[in-house]
Amino acid sequence: MNSVLIIGAGAAGSVVAKKCAMNRDVFKKIHLASRRLESCQKVQAECKTPIDISQVDADNVQETVALLKKVQPDLVINMALPYQDLSIMDACLEAGVHYMDTANYEPREEAKFTYKYQWPYHDAFKAKGLMAILGCGFDPGVTNIFCAYAQEELFDTIKTIDIIDCNAGSHGKAFATNFNPEINLREVTQRGKYWKEGEWIEIDPLSISTMIDYPEVGEVKSYLIYHEEEESLVENIKGLEQIRFWMTFSDNYIKHLEVLQNVGMTRIDPVMYKGTPVVPMEFLKSLLPEPSSLAENYSGKTSIGVIIKGHKDGEKIRYMIWNVCDHAETNKEVGAQAVSYTTGVPPVVGAMMLFQGHWKAPAGEKGGVFNVEQLDPKPFLEELGKQGLPWHVKQIKKKDQKDLFDVET
Repeated sequence: MNSVLIIGAGAAGSVVAKKCAMNRDVFKKIHLASRRLESCQKVQAECKTPIDISQVDADNVQETVALLKKVQPDLVINMALPYQDLSIMDACLEAGVHYMDTANYEPREEAKFTYKYQWPYHDAFKAKGLMAILGCGFDPGVTNIFCAYAQEELFDTIKTIDIIDCNAGSHGKAFATNFNPEINLREVTQRGKYWKEGEWIEIDPLSISTMIDYPEVGEVKSYLIYHEEEESLVENIKGLEQIRFWMTFSDNYIKHLEVLQNVGMTRIDPVMYKGTPVVPMEFLKSLLPEPSSLAENYSGKTSIGVIIKGHKDGEKIRYMIWNVCDHAETNKEVGAQAVSYTTGVPPVVGAMMLFQGHWKAPAGEKGGVFNVEQLDPKPFLEELGKQGLPWHVKQIKKKDQKDLFDVET
């Protein structure tokens, strides 16, 4: 296998295309497709080696099937909107192509992030001998693989997982989102949720916070929100008693978000304006800066990882595993800010794992639908550092993250 089709030419999709084009020993054929051909043309001009491009409406299954039959890729890397996951999976099944994405499906009309729409595809992909690899971005993605590595190499039993995500960078804008505004704002404004002792516990949005000490950043106020990797890790990490996800937001971001919510601009249902139905969130998206436009003046770093508590040889232990990524450095390499880079590099590494035979279905099976923590973490993590995302692991004590371990949930 050596041929890849990337669907989606946004900020993260462009990183995928550019990084594939830097690894021609693995990716002999690279094709980029998007609803807007001009987006593909811009990325094509910036790639270090030649790639092919096409226009496609990924909502249209038969149009996507026709493109797959024309291009004949071994793998589709889906970097389109999460609303389009199922239509692209349907197209891959019909055309006989492996599938990978970085975010789970969610209905366009409801902010509902769950793998339960995609997991039922397992038998269909298995029957055709195809792999569908879900959530191969950074979080979800690399954070899941950190947990799989910890389960395999560091712990006998994992009891708690805290996924921590800090963007300590500054883009100089009054208000902007680091990835697609529709997805980002839907994610933040939904009710929070975490898993504890066998049940999901819901909370009001951004109602629980704590201070977390992030590597190379320091202590930053972090908010408990729901994130999709929690759902799959609950299924795949044995003995888990609690999992939470924490993300940082600046006071300025929170202030703007509150105003937008209060005036109804984050609504995802249509409202009538002069006889025309308008979705406020979609209109807001058209007003905000494109995430890909933020890279040039972005400073600071992202610091993302996991803090895990459990047992080894009868002893209670805690580990932190993380990556730090510099906005200015990623802009120099691929013309993208670090949030796009950390999302776009992992699927390139995941594609390498599939093509090189490191990621495959369990013995006796030919395919199916898998979350990344179900696949071999070690070759992935080894390659991840080579591709620009070095990772670190160290044993910690409770005092190192006292506020996090003490917060009441």
